[in-house]
Amino acid sequence: MTYHRETRAVRMPALDPVRGTPVAVPLYQTSIFAFDDAASLGAAMNGPDGAFAYSGYGNPTVRALEDALTGLEGGAAALATSSGMAAASSVLHAALRRGDHVIAQQALYGGTFAALRDLTDRWGVEVTYLRGDDRAELRAALRPESRMLWLETIANPTGFVPDLPALAAEAKAAGLTTVVDNTFATPLLCRPIEHGADVVVHSATKYLGGHHDVVGGVAVFADADEHRRTWVQAIELGTLADPFAAWLLLRGLKTLPLRVGRQCANAAFLAARLVEHPAVAAVHYPGLPGHGSHERASRLLDGGYGGTVAFDLDGADAAHAFMGGLRLVLNAGSLGGTESVTMHPATTSHRHLDADALHAAGVGRGQVRIALGVEHPDDLWADVEQALKPV
Repeated sequence: MTYHRETRAVRMPALDPVRGTPVAVPLYQTSIFAFDDAASLGAAMNGPDGAFAYSGYGNPTVRALEDALTGLEGGAAALATSSGMAAASSVLHAALRRGDHVIAQQALYGGTFAALRDLTDRWGVEVTYLRGDDRAELRAALRPESRMLWLETIANPTGFVPDLPALAAEAKAAGLTTVVDNTFATPLLCRPIEHGADVVVHSATKYLGGHHDVVGGVAVFADADEHRRTWVQAIELGTLADPFAAWLLLRGLKTLPLRVGRQCANAAFLAARLVEHPAVAAVHYPGLPGHGSHERASRLLDGGYGGTVAFDLDGADAAHAFMGGLRLVLNAGSLGGTESVTMHPATTSHRHLDADALHAAGVGRGQVRIALGVEHPDDLWADVEQALKPV
């Protein structure tokens, strides 16, 4: 059929499949997909693993990211979301109901703490916090209404490493769903599903993306049915990832092993020198033999102890003075990118916590967190050392 110019301008022909295989995953920047009949369209909108109909439900570029992370984490299926907190919120809202009980470790990311507190205020979901290194403590916290155990592989910012295998086994015996935030470790250092976790969440904004240019999240599921339930909830919340963000995250994944290896090495280098500095009261890095989680971290982590170091100075004024004196390390939120960044957790990532909760999480007013990038370690230490002199 011959169409008028106005119609031809709108209805450009789709390209036939290319004869070669693209090396990079193509960006499917489209919101909708067309079908030959109504039945096919209806079927495509009915599940997370069928044909693509609407990019708010699923998209080929997003699916490629989900498949990649499913493979890296050793899961059954994954859900890519618009942010790390979108992944966490989708998992929480899909699994919990009014009156349920959650058990979580005390050393917890501030955003997750805020999300749990909101569930308590709105829906009466009760939360019990524990250290995370004693399965007897978990056993004592169990109630008939307990539904979920929430852990972090490497806690933000203190580097606390829970006894993941023991706690996950205890939770499974009690019928709980174990969710592990694996952002700080990445699947290169730990794959929590192999240790008994049911769901793994990431702020993909951090190490997975790795270039400080994209916001995203992911939840990886050991069980396909739980994935489907959470996909339905994510659609209702509107939290699924957009294609361009997924495309940027796929690009970042290609250099993940190179970046994480260098960041872990830089963190170990910096931590060893901070321990010896007279202005530093304590260094929180699980790679240090004196760290309380070092033995567990050595058993659980494979290939490094993470790329983030926290350390304590003499109060908030000292912390702010140090951060203001840095020239190479950036004062900026987030972490996991190629540039090294620093922040004051008590007033940024953990600003949601009151004084008691900060103390329980191990976050002091003089604590500084540095997330290492891939710069030369000597340059990083020179910058940190000169900024510590006035302190």
